[in-house]
Formats: sequence, C-alpha cells, structure tokens
Amino acid sequence: MGVRFEDLVERDGRRLRGALVAAFGTDLGADAAAEALAYGWENWERVGRMENPVGYLFRVGYNLAKRQRDRESRRPLFPAPAPADLPHVEPGLLAALTELTESQRIAVVLVHAYGWPLIEVAELLEVSHSTVRTHVARALEQLQAQLEVHQDVD
Repeated sequence: MGVRFEDLVERDGRRLRGALVAAFGTDLGADAAAEALAYGWENWERVGRMENPVGYLFRVGYNLAKRQRDRESRRPLFPAPAPADLPHVEPGLLAALTELTESQRIAVVLVHAYGWPLIEVAELLEVSHSTVRTHVARALEQLQAQLEVHQDVD
C-alpha cells in the first residue's frame, strides 16, 4: 500500500477541505470534506492503493455535497461574515464568486485565495494544467467585469 491515511490527512486534508469549500461554500464544503475523509478512512485499503487518492476523495465529497445541495433549498455559498471577521477585500467579491461557474470558482479560489500551484489544482480535479489555467483566466475576467475593476495600462 502507498501512503498511510494519517499521512494523507496531514499532508492534504486542509487542501481537500479548501477545494470543497471553494465548490460548495463554507458550511456544505466543510461537511463534505469531513464525510469524504470518513469514507476514505473506512475504505482505506482500496482508496490507499489508488493513483490519486486525494482526487478520488475530492470526487466523493463533491458528489455528497452536490446531492445534499440538491435536496436542500439553495442557501448562500458564502454567507456574509461580520465585517470585523473579514480581511480587507472588495465588498462585492463574495457575491461575484457565486456568479462564476463551479469550475471557475474552484480554480480561482484555490489558485488565488489558497495559493495552490496550477499543477496541483489540475491533479486534484483530474484535469489538465491548461484547463485550470483557462478556468482561472475566465474567472478573473468575469470577476473584473462584475466588480468593475480595470487594470491600469501605462
């Protein structure tokens, strides 16, 4: 067997949670990550032998969260936190993030909020590096348009 479950959790647990929060918002994403890790623990003999166990657990959490979201009424992905809890960011950013496609939101949050390299996002999502780069570029274009941000050209 490759990696131990405990090592995977230590190395990739927070990243898995961050990816699912990017996809489904704070509450549902965190719950999905916990459920995915529980599934991984229960099935580690099989999951631990996979080529990309973190990517597989992301899909497990993704599918669980998607089913849960479909059963529930649409709650906001990113509920508005108290102003004191927010870092200094554009006030409309959370609402603008919810307008992105799911793939764009996951990619841009992981790359720009969590600082993941494109290659690691691609590995987690099991897509190509160029696909992630395209999602990030399109997400940034849409966010700039929605937030009316214009880059200065000297």
